[in-house]
Amino acid sequence: MTVHDTTQQGRVERDALEMVEQACRLLDSQMEPLSLERLAAQLGCSPWQLHRRFRKHLGVSPRDWAAARREARFRGELRSGQGVADALYGAGYGSSSRVYEQAGERLGMTPASYARGGKGARIVWGSTDSPLGRLLVAATDKGICFVALGDKDEELEAQLCAEYPAADALMRDPVAVDVALDLLVEHLTGGEPHLDLPLDIRATAFQRRVWNELAAIPCGETRSYTELAASLGLPKAARAVGGACGANPVALILPCHRVLRGDGALGGYRWGVARKKALLRQEASEQGASSGRA
Repeated sequence: MTVHDTTQQGRVERDALEMVEQACRLLDSQMEPLSLERLAAQLGCSPWQLHRRFRKHLGVSPRDWAAARREARFRGELRSGQGVADALYGAGYGSSSRVYEQAGERLGMTPASYARGGKGARIVWGSTDSPLGRLLVAATDKGICFVALGDKDEELEAQLCAEYPAADALMRDPVAVDVALDLLVEHLTGGEPHLDLPLDIRATAFQRRVWNELAAIPCGETRSYTELAASLGLPKAARAVGGACGANPVALILPCHRVLRGDGALGGYRWGVARKKALLRQEASEQGASSGRA
């Protein structure tokens, strides 16, 4: 590496750090939640770029940073003698129900920035070893668009190409998705129970409702397809819910492995029932260990 390269790299790092500091100031100044998309637009970058820089420099996502600051304000309001209701409003929750409505909103599911089959999309991807075999993550500049588990990179790349046959470009670039790869491997080893990654995925209105419900299932718990359908107010739509789970392009991030058949049987899983069983066993173990520590 030349002196020029080193100087340029240092300048890039300083710019990235300055962007993160500016983002923190913007988040701290907002009483109402500021979406990743709006925050990135104010900073003149893509949501995915901002998310990667935040994770690299602070170790948390913008959403987690804002939530922690809001919770700190809430505790401060309580310590100052405010009642719970006044403290909630003073901290920026808006209403008491907002404290309990965050689960399904943690994942930044933005409308896909490309047409069917990936037309118009430039997608980068990378892969790595994981406890469940090879792990592939693909992303547009807006967010994660595909996650896959398998035995060989060639098979996973073929699945990615089949998912996005009309993409303008599909390029292998592990550095571009390194944050997502690291977080997912940590998740699979029990080190990162809560995933908060921006997504760029196509979905029907029904699929989006189902996938939001998936995101709200706590780690270590499961639901049946019937229970998931009932939570949507559609008790007879269990089969359609199963179809939406099967179409989920970002399994692990949207945890469709936490949905079982009504009789408690595992049912199907896009990456194999053995992997589904392993995921559920690990999450149950983590939940048990967490309860023991409590």
